[in-house]
Amino acid sequence: METLVVKNGYLIDPANNFEGPADLLLADGKIKARDKPGAIGAGGAKVVEAGGAWVLPGLIDLHVHLRDPGQEYKEDLASGLAAAAAGGFAAVLAMPNTSPPVDQASQVESLARRAEKIKGARLYQSAAMTRGQKGSELTEYDDLRAAGCPAVTDDGRWVSDAAVMRRILGYASVCNLLPLSHCQENTLAPDGLVNEGRISTRLGLAGSPAEVEYLAVHRDVSLSRLTGRRVHLCHLSAGRSVEIVRQAKAEGLPVTCETAPHYLTLTENNLGEYDANCKINPPLRAEEDRLALLEGVRDGTIDLVATDHAPHSVLEKEVEFSDAAFGAIGLETALPLVWEVVQSLGLPKSRLAELLSWNPARILGVPGGALGVGSPADLTLFDPAPKYRYDAATSKSKSRNSPFHGRELVGRVLGTIVGGRIVHQA
Repeated sequence: METLVVKNGYLIDPANNFEGPADLLLADGKIKARDKPGAIGAGGAKVVEAGGAWVLPGLIDLHVHLRDPGQEYKEDLASGLAAAAAGGFAAVLAMPNTSPPVDQASQVESLARRAEKIKGARLYQSAAMTRGQKGSELTEYDDLRAAGCPAVTDDGRWVSDAAVMRRILGYASVCNLLPLSHCQENTLAPDGLVNEGRISTRLGLAGSPAEVEYLAVHRDVSLSRLTGRRVHLCHLSAGRSVEIVRQAKAEGLPVTCETAPHYLTLTENNLGEYDANCKINPPLRAEEDRLALLEGVRDGTIDLVATDHAPHSVLEKEVEFSDAAFGAIGLETALPLVWEVVQSLGLPKSRLAELLSWNPARILGVPGGALGVGSPADLTLFDPAPKYRYDAATSKSKSRNSPFHGRELVGRVLGTIVGGRIVHQA
């Protein structure tokens, strides 16, 4: 493993309360030294010239779909981890709702072995909470943890049986697994395609009201209160959900949550005339929901932003809207979009690193999220200034289903380093 010196970067490291110009020495997969610019001699090391660009702790995405195994024509480990690296992500947590679902330790181990051979982001593989994601029989949590799995989730489905979910929270806590809940009480609107309201009426599409989400959020927060166990709530889209989590945190409950860039920057109005790339689950909601989510980012109620990267081919997207699959790619647009949000809210630059690196590492319980000596040599180099129009055709992903195609973005990823190895360079 080669030694790197990252020179003349502007470090943003909220975990260590440090921000400013510095050089870093990377060796043996760790940060070995941090000092003022010019103080670290290159010796025989390879020099990475940051040129004043921001150096963030390597980004960590707690919610991606890599479609592997079973739907590799949409995405596979190699393309997904390359797209993640191109987006500045040093690590991703892959969801288990594949074909078949990842619900056994042997599957977790197999995916990990394959990922180690790929030049890209580091893979953390989550596993199903219940066998086959059927919501009844729990998977083998001890075995999954021993196989390196850090989290369990039935993402794509809500565990509707409260007694089962109560057991999940208990066993996950004992086995040190993070339980992620996909909060959607779909019996309320089983055929919902878009947010219920004026837009769904105009388009003549079945609606899914925000109550679908916050009824489920309320149930899972109540179970956390009952058991004292932690729960992480996925991809919040509704303002009322944010308020429930805010109250839970005020009570001191071990509840954390995420939203996604599209819920912070888009609304149901972006559906236009049946744009299937804006068909997402949960759906894009009203402007008042978006504003409530922004306030949740501002006051810290929302812990992190995850992409919910969900690749689909033209076979699933270039069809009648009612038949189109839910989901959008997002790994390569997340950092500039969250930077846009941070700027719009007048938040400090350090909030960018908290939302995309430090908080994900802390909540998932994995190394990273910091730039101190001894931390993993996972770095994201980011130039916050350039403006450009995003072209989904340039994505490293196999899929092109982005609602941000043609949108002006500000800020570009210059490089990603994982374990001291350069895995992406612009």
